[in-house]
Amino acid sequence: MADHNDLTNLSRRNLIKASAIVAASVAGESLFAGSALAAGGPPEVKGAKLGFIALTDAAPLIAAKELGLFAKYGMPEVQVMKQASWGATRDNLVLGGAAGGIDGGHILTPLAYFLQLGVQARATPMTILARLNVNGQGISVDKEYLAAKADINSAKMKGIIAQKKAAGKKITMAMTFPGGTHDLWIRYWLAAGGIDPDNDVGLITVPPPQMVANMKAGTMDAFCVGEPWNAQLVDQKLGYTAVSTGQMWMNHPEKSFAMRGDWVAANPNAAIAITAAVIEAQRWCDNPANIARLAMMISGRDYLKCPVGDIASRLQGNFDFGDGRRVANAPFKMRFFAGNASFPFKSHDLWFLTENQRWGKLPKGMNTNAAIAKVNRSDIWRAAAAKVGGVPVPPSDSRGVEKFFDGKLFNPGNPGAYLASLGIKR
Repeated sequence: MADHNDLTNLSRRNLIKASAIVAASVAGESLFAGSALAAGGPPEVKGAKLGFIALTDAAPLIAAKELGLFAKYGMPEVQVMKQASWGATRDNLVLGGAAGGIDGGHILTPLAYFLQLGVQARATPMTILARLNVNGQGISVDKEYLAAKADINSAKMKGIIAQKKAAGKKITMAMTFPGGTHDLWIRYWLAAGGIDPDNDVGLITVPPPQMVANMKAGTMDAFCVGEPWNAQLVDQKLGYTAVSTGQMWMNHPEKSFAMRGDWVAANPNAAIAITAAVIEAQRWCDNPANIARLAMMISGRDYLKCPVGDIASRLQGNFDFGDGRRVANAPFKMRFFAGNASFPFKSHDLWFLTENQRWGKLPKGMNTNAAIAKVNRSDIWRAAAAKVGGVPVPPSDSRGVEKFFDGKLFNPGNPGAYLASLGIKR
């Protein structure tokens, strides 16, 4: 079922409030300046409550728990707790662990900023400590539309969309949370093909584990979600994958590991320790020799509750798109560690904020640099990486200019130029 507790009805008052909060926060800090973190002692606490959604990219948190890595770094009482939806994750972060919610966990990168800014939630300080993965999401289409041969070019859906509109019914597409990564990927894909996501189709919100069941029930015609649910749709012969998101933007940022800012401020050594455990787990998850064990580990009832085969194939880079296309050892497969996948580049956070400005989810005039300086703690990641040892550390908080499949360029030094280059926007 759809999660209606979302950002769809973002009001002018929310936008003004968000802008004011950001303007008041650490304005003037350089976006890509690294900050030194003093070496600390042992963790101040032994545990924390971490949430996750049933998605393959939650694997580092699950592996850190199952492999005893939280305990290795002095935090044996860390709990890893399944959440029903991204709305539930948000609400439990607002509550906090001490009040029956959670202290942090697997999160949509933009959601950390919505919480920080008080956008459709009580303003809650948030800290991004690591990126959990790159790539590994997909846009899938019902088998009814196999003849359209939808792929990276969304314009192939234009005929279907026009027919539906002419009949007085928009084609329905689902994502997992308004303003979240899946919303942004499906919007980008549609807009690049000349389809307006707000006017030409109906976008609804469905929690990730419910995507396949909703497609089977005829609730929607297409969806964007993380794995393994795209693979499961194909395995159940209910539809096909039009595009894996790494084909749209190679090695794009995805989920983050984030915690409440007040928890991090009260427990700085614990924040480093827990991040170190996550980084070590990411390195383990990225080792091809561990994929079979990882898929088995995360498949169980307490975690993804999904057949191992649905998880393992795309983790290994073997993609059956369900329409006759097959790719082995895909360069766009999900990665957790290689190529600095774990590092929380501030330039990537800037892209997420800029895209949400594009679609009217955040105010155009907000101080994005100040928000990122407040939320993104790449200094904690660096301290944690040193604790793990042997972890490559990027020289800068920016990955530089990014190129998308449609030829668009995002220069983090000039996000305004990127916005100006986009044809469909609010």
